[in-house]
Amino acid sequence: MRAAVLHEIGQDKLEVLDDVEAVGFGPGKVKIRVRATGLCHSDISAMNGVLPQPAPFIPGHEGAGEIIDVGDGVDGLGQGDRVLLCWLPACRVCPACKRGQTELCLAGFMNAGTPNFKRPGGDLFGFAGTGTFTEEVVVDAGCAVPIPDDVPYDIAALIGCGVTTGLGAAINTADVEAGSSVAVIGCGGVGISAIQGARLKGAAQIIAVDPVATRRESALKFGATEAVSPDELADAKQRVTAGEGFDYVFEVVGKSATARTAYETTRRGGTLCIVGAGAMDDYLQLNMFELFFDEKRILPSMYGGGDVLTSYERAIVLWRAGRIDLEGLITHRVQLAEINDALAQMRTGEALRTCIEI
Repeated sequence: MRAAVLHEIGQDKLEVLDDVEAVGFGPGKVKIRVRATGLCHSDISAMNGVLPQPAPFIPGHEGAGEIIDVGDGVDGLGQGDRVLLCWLPACRVCPACKRGQTELCLAGFMNAGTPNFKRPGGDLFGFAGTGTFTEEVVVDAGCAVPIPDDVPYDIAALIGCGVTTGLGAAINTADVEAGSSVAVIGCGGVGISAIQGARLKGAAQIIAVDPVATRRESALKFGATEAVSPDELADAKQRVTAGEGFDYVFEVVGKSATARTAYETTRRGGTLCIVGAGAMDDYLQLNMFELFFDEKRILPSMYGGGDVLTSYERAIVLWRAGRIDLEGLITHRVQLAEINDALAQMRTGEALRTCIEI
């Protein structure tokens, strides 16, 4: 079967090969025919080494398709079921799950170190234990979440990561208060979803911050009340908040420099929500006095900060009701053979989300 492979960490292009095989099928597993997958910035971060990932590997973790085989012991799933892929399934029995913090379950991460593909040259890993830039993938049954028949594969794929992450950051983690002021730094697919979440929660002012003009224009269509470049953020803070700072600031880039800017843009007593996934050696510096004196809440948001199955269902209901726009997030479509075009679109900021149709 075909798959897009990164041979070594640091390479900037993928090679589409036709000699890849999905392996590991057995009890508790399902095999999925991938129909659509989104390109998330985390895929690029894994390719360049910002996020830890064994290589060689197949990127992709935001996908949807149908089940083509079910292993022994799997209940509630069958051949032909339409599913989205959850890259962080909850085991429901670990301490985090029992506390209701299923997004902190580590069971899914254990799969990332086990190859689930092979080719004549050796084993291949799937990014985050999945690897959706391929025609077929074998995953734990918990990674396959059934979707209703009226949800297209491309929409389901987005819900599998970017939409859930962004919406959840605003709704679950930050719990944005109606009438508040919000700034969102980084307006790709996740940032736009955070903007939509803040709008749903009733934020009065939502300032979108991004260096790419087309993304700023898009942010206004999705609910931002104003869109500025990073150089204009200080002026927006002064105009919108009289210099006090925003009630909520979402950092959706994953870099310490933008996180520091976000901290300084948050008002005293306000909330800084960290959504971007950054590098292990990129440290955010804060002094002990400002931590004490400013009383700003710093809330990291992992995968939307809530139960992902509940978040999936909520996104579908909101989409059906026309309360969130998911079709508009897909600005580009490519075939698997054109995957490197999608990478270029992501790196330049041209795309909010590129859908790879497989």
